[in-house]
Amino acid sequence: MCDYLLAKGMTLVGVDNLLTGSRQNIAHLASNPAFEFVEQDVTEPVDVGPIDYVLHMASPASPKDYLEYPIETLEVGSTGTRQMLEVAQRYGAKFLLTSTSECYGDPLVHPQTESYWGNVNPVGPRSCYDESKRFAEAMTMAYHRSRGVKTSIARIFNTYGPRMKLNDGRVVPAFVDQALRGEPITIFGDGSQTRSFCYVSDLIDGLVRLLVSGEAYPTNIGNPSEMTISQFADAIVALTGSKGGVVYHALPEDDPKQRKPDISKARRLLGWEPKVGLDEGLRVTVEYFRGLPPTGAPVRTATT
Repeated sequence: MCDYLLAKGMTLVGVDNLLTGSRQNIAHLASNPAFEFVEQDVTEPVDVGPIDYVLHMASPASPKDYLEYPIETLEVGSTGTRQMLEVAQRYGAKFLLTSTSECYGDPLVHPQTESYWGNVNPVGPRSCYDESKRFAEAMTMAYHRSRGVKTSIARIFNTYGPRMKLNDGRVVPAFVDQALRGEPITIFGDGSQTRSFCYVSDLIDGLVRLLVSGEAYPTNIGNPSEMTISQFADAIVALTGSKGGVVYHALPEDDPKQRKPDISKARRLLGWEPKVGLDEGLRVTVEYFRGLPPTGAPVRTATT
């Protein structure tokens, strides 16, 4: 996102406590006078001066991370969201919340439309993430309705690409990590559960279009091309030439069985749809991961 906006001539301030992020991902921007980085938790008061846009993208996003930091995840969705909305209100800035398809939980409606209220376990192990994002959406709409803050909400579906961590815990880096090390790819469940993978450049394009739109209610941003986890593992094997095979483990509690966005709204309102096919996106992603130091240990992951 920073690279995209800087290329458009914008001046940016990035705020991150680096709980799950990495300075290495923005190292190439250190000498750019249009970019400033502030290492800070957004649950604390933030004031970077007059701004035009607030993009609230902070949160642990993988099961590995939010299960390790459940309280921090809840805090960034609640207190952090309010802090960022206060900044937007103070300067009359447009506010964008990056929410998640996890708001739909283990969906009973397929594909998932924005009008579906979801099937979320509010006390399950994943609830720290699911409910933090659902609360963040409610907080965002409250500021929009009661205080007139200009807001948009993106419900992001599975996104992948360079700069993810190999030990991130999500299915794309986990499968690639295991394949590159020649280890068996670990599939949780029988592999029949489905996901829809969106390349990061498509996601950013969709988010920016939503940011400058007048749409306040949630909008799905994701790739509707659906595949099973077994099919995805086959794609990784084909790209990496892995000989490690596949092993199966029990499906984690509340892990969604199906995940596919209905993007009719994004097509209609934003003129947006993904352009990067899975083969192209995975090729670039795998090449990025090949250049990273090996993790040295298998990563347990849910199929988020």
